[in-house]
Amino acid sequence: MMTADLQPLREALQRRLDVVADREFYARDAAGHLAALIEASGEVDRLGAQLGGDADPMLRHYLERQSYVKAMDWLNARAC
Repeated sequence: MMTADLQPLREALQRRLDVVADREFYARDAAGHLAALIEASGEVDRLGAQLGGDADPMLRHYLERQSYVKAMDWLNARAC
């Protein structure tokens, strides 16, 4: 079960993945899309850095390697 303290990380990861997938946004405003991607990535990095020392090593690995789909899969597998 995913603990409530991981929910903000899950939401930030989802926002980042949504920005990456938004091709219409990119086509309409490439600079704005890049800015949104940088902002979303920064939030993921900030929340990842706040993980406690007892955080699962695989989750840390996925975040460090920027394997964000795998990190989402890991989080979703623990959500109820």
